[in-house]
Amino acid sequence: MDRFVCVHGHFYQPPRENPWLEAIEQQDSAYPYHDWNERITAQCYGPNAASRILDGEGRIVKISNNYSRMSYNVGPTLIKWMQDAAPEVYKAVLDADRLSAERFSGHGSAIAQCYNHMIMPLSNSRDKYTQVAWGIRDFEHRFGRRPEGMWLPETAVDLETLEFMAQLGIKFTILEPGQAKRVRPAIGRSRAWKDVSGGQIDPTRAYFARMSSGQRMSIFFYDGPISRAVAFEGILKSGEAFAERLLSGFSDERDWPQLTNIATDGESYGHHHEFGDMALAYALAHIEDSGVAKLTNYGEYLGRYPAQQEVEIWENTAWSCVHGVERWNSNCGCNTGGNPEWNQEWRHPLREALDWLRDTLASRYEETGRRFFRDPWEARNKYIDVILDRSDENIGAYLRRVCGRELGDGERIEALKLLELQRHAMLMFTSCGWFFDELSGIETTQVIQYAGRAVQLGQEVFGDGIEEHFLEMLAEAKSNIPEHGDGRVIYEKFVRTAMVDLPKVAAHYAVSSLFEDYADSTRIYCYEVQAEDRIQQSEGAAQMAVGRARVRSVITDASDVLSFGVLHFGDHNISAGVRPYDGDDAFGELNEAIRAFQRADLPEVLRILDKHFGDLTYSLRSLFRDEQRNVLQSILGATMAEMEASHRQIFDHHAPLMRFLTDVGYPMPAAFGATSQLVINSNLRDAVREERPGPERIAALLEDAATWKIEMDRAGIAYCAEQAAEAIARRFAETPDSRDLLTSLEAVSETIKRLPFSVDVSRVQNLYWKVLQQIYPAYRERANQGDTEAREWADRFRALGVSLSVRVE
Repeated sequence: MDRFVCVHGHFYQPPRENPWLEAIEQQDSAYPYHDWNERITAQCYGPNAASRILDGEGRIVKISNNYSRMSYNVGPTLIKWMQDAAPEVYKAVLDADRLSAERFSGHGSAIAQCYNHMIMPLSNSRDKYTQVAWGIRDFEHRFGRRPEGMWLPETAVDLETLEFMAQLGIKFTILEPGQAKRVRPAIGRSRAWKDVSGGQIDPTRAYFARMSSGQRMSIFFYDGPISRAVAFEGILKSGEAFAERLLSGFSDERDWPQLTNIATDGESYGHHHEFGDMALAYALAHIEDSGVAKLTNYGEYLGRYPAQQEVEIWENTAWSCVHGVERWNSNCGCNTGGNPEWNQEWRHPLREALDWLRDTLASRYEETGRRFFRDPWEARNKYIDVILDRSDENIGAYLRRVCGRELGDGERIEALKLLELQRHAMLMFTSCGWFFDELSGIETTQVIQYAGRAVQLGQEVFGDGIEEHFLEMLAEAKSNIPEHGDGRVIYEKFVRTAMVDLPKVAAHYAVSSLFEDYADSTRIYCYEVQAEDRIQQSEGAAQMAVGRARVRSVITDASDVLSFGVLHFGDHNISAGVRPYDGDDAFGELNEAIRAFQRADLPEVLRILDKHFGDLTYSLRSLFRDEQRNVLQSILGATMAEMEASHRQIFDHHAPLMRFLTDVGYPMPAAFGATSQLVINSNLRDAVREERPGPERIAALLEDAATWKIEMDRAGIAYCAEQAAEAIARRFAETPDSRDLLTSLEAVSETIKRLPFSVDVSRVQNLYWKVLQQIYPAYRERANQGDTEAREWADRFRALGVSLSVRVE
């Protein structure tokens, strides 16, 4: 009998975007990367798109796209981020589905996922249906085909969800073996049920569950022990061991075509386990080359061997909670284990508060929505078409379809706000909000922010206060950290301060325009700003600007014309005001402020601005985080340069003395240590950024760092080296004939090898591999025919391959 292997990866990250900006702001904990999505992409999602297989000497002999040989799903919210922020990885993920279809009898390996990782058994029927419908539509939009399978978040399952999936054309899903209750043959004389509770089900075949409607859903149960070995037992330290463990899932006692299938978080392959992607690549190649088993995906296996066994599942169960789905509802005892003294009593009141908010908003949405939509809930189900394409043309076409008429401008805004309200009312149930240990954690704060956005939109549309009762309920959720108090305190700290409205966008524009040269029309996250009038003046270190601009939300189409005034005294001292524009006469009052500024009478400028705007409530703190960092860097640039120059002068002057103190064993004075740490790290970052770094200089800096026991900024220096090397490699891949770029890449490669810590050169290797496959053969041919220049290039290129640990024939 044939034997098959299928490895499934569930690639997903909790949503991290600011709900008011529709973008992820800088996350310092992800240093040196901008945010955790970017960091995990560098560690996992990117490497799996170009994973290495090494020879016995540790040289790269093959680079393969792991996604094309496994089964995988990528969460819709994550893949949307990839499309915008990591387009090369996004393309590789999509290409892999096409390649896998060629490999696996026309069955692509990608499967869909319920849209925003909601725990389906804890959701109401409407949300279940929309989550499935949105997940399917998002998949179709990206992969260009209907999905055969769908991943259930946390594998949390109930029959109603399976019913909706079957109605919408999904053929199969994947569950944990303990979620099977009993099985029986679909046909035959003996159709008695067999108890398989406790994970006793045989995972090497397909099963089907029968719904009350008569529809069926095929189900694969993954091999629990092997999957746990991947996730928790270090099996990915060896590709050979991983392959052997996969093959151990077969048995000669079975008389059917066996499928060894495993399922884990995709982040196991590189993020949770360093180089896990390489273990996966090796294992898959080894299995394929050995002929012991065939690689497959679920769609191909099911097409060849339809389910012949019926299964009854345990409803309201999941793969990461032994108490059913209580991890997302109560203090069931499931947690990460990092803080054993904490409790998760906050989980239930949080869910109760969000359930109340959802239901309260739903009834009002339905009532108000009837003014616009033929069917408010069908309009929500179709709203995914707008989320995927927010162009004015597409939004207009969508509204005509679901409304049956042309909406006026005010009606259009109100209709879009209603739909956005419903989007956030689902996003607030993203499972990550309950998974971890603490109410104030970033994942839980994120879902409360979604709730805050839903509250804001609800109050804008319905005009009454629902926030206060919601906060009363939220206060019942108690934090484990005394200073965070309860859910209400967390809302005031982390949600209200994150809220954005059109005046705040105008204030951001006004303040940042002093430091950034905006065009007349510019995009600030999900807002468009059209400058209608602006005057800027500078006197020494002081600056001021007054003007008016139209600010429009790309999401809801709401807009307003706002006037602004901003005064920068120098350094971080900025005061700004914003108000609705109410005519040229009122706006003309700001001319007095300009004249006062030209007289250098800054107190008078402040008085006029304060009188005009009523209150100068905006400052540098009002900027969105990334731009705030950019402005602070601009403000601090001269100061930091001056400080570094002073420290460098001190360091250069006293370095001989520091060396002498070290030689005689005299303890290094703290002031010397601080100065040398700043200067050495700064010099190293500068050195690795150079196109042709000097090895002698870097060696000397490293020697000083070792001599004086300086704590190096390893992550920061490595990141600078990675970025510099990749930039040169990209230019070389575009113009491989350039001898100068080849020389620069040689120099950078040698420099990286000298650094006493790891530097990720995978993207450099990828680009080198591309040139190796596409350009090198022609040079080698010319060299063999006696072309001297080609021989020199080929020799140097091969030498570079040695430096980059790539085998070149």
